[in-house]
Amino acid sequence: MARAAAGPLTGAHAPTPDEAAASIAAASDLRLEFRSWYSHLMAERRASPATLVSYLRDLTRFFEFLTDHLGGPADLDALRKLELRDFRAFLTLRRNEGLQSRSLARALSSIRSFFRFLDRGGIVSNAALTALRSPKIPHAIPKPLTPDAALTLIDEASERDGTPWIAARDAAILTLLYGCGLRIAEALSLNKSDAPLRDTLRVIGKGRKERMVPVLAVAREAVDDYLRLCPFGLMPDDPLFVGARGKRVDQRIVREVVIQLRRRLGLADTVTPHALRHSFATHLLAGGGDLRTIQELLGHASLSTTQMYTEVDSQRLLDVYDKAHPRAGH
Repeated sequence: MARAAAGPLTGAHAPTPDEAAASIAAASDLRLEFRSWYSHLMAERRASPATLVSYLRDLTRFFEFLTDHLGGPADLDALRKLELRDFRAFLTLRRNEGLQSRSLARALSSIRSFFRFLDRGGIVSNAALTALRSPKIPHAIPKPLTPDAALTLIDEASERDGTPWIAARDAAILTLLYGCGLRIAEALSLNKSDAPLRDTLRVIGKGRKERMVPVLAVAREAVDDYLRLCPFGLMPDDPLFVGARGKRVDQRIVREVVIQLRRRLGLADTVTPHALRHSFATHLLAGGGDLRTIQELLGHASLSTTQMYTEVDSQRLLDVYDKAHPRAGH
């Protein structure tokens, strides 16, 4: 798989350690330790490309801030001397740039990860960062589609005007999200060797954790339809889902496709690729699925993450009650 060159960051490929270190505004001693940390994430922690890109984006912006804040590129000694007010100034800057609490918390988590690495190596210790509270993240209940809306979205993808094989590709991807509960990154990381799909599919999820998910006949057929129309002679190690140039499809392409589809169908802005995965879990629960099974199918490390779908189902029941019960609202 080709790696992205240093420059614009995408979730499809992660820069190499050398490219990552070269991209930050910092003194040479800090660049060296940054490279070691990034290599640690890549090789030992086996972080996904999307996670690596996210970490790199957050730290790149932090070092840019320090360059302006300190009057020059930061070195390791500068990191030792940072105070609580310095970290707060960075978070204030990012909030003023439009970041919401969830993104701010992620940025702070990235910074803490780097500082923990330095501290464990006896390189830099800074107590100020441990005293900094993470931004409070509002509890959000996932917004699933109705079963009819999910199926209509997929049907619309398969019937879009334009290139038939691309329409079939998009429909196959969306079918895997809704029919198998895959994350978008998991679907796009599949290779040709994974097809034709069998009754179960081996998926490598977050944290490089492996799980097996059942594959519905409709998902197998959707992938088969796409491969029959795909103009590229894909080899086993090639990406399963490719774009017009034969390269692995980027997540941004799929998100844009869903935006176009939801506008055409008059669906809410909450309809995203990930909402199809939410819908998979919510509809399983509504159909009598138990939380432990759904946890395994989704690849959640903690049952508490899966339990949010019980709130979705409870909210759905309340909505039905409000609309249907003769005494509701009176």
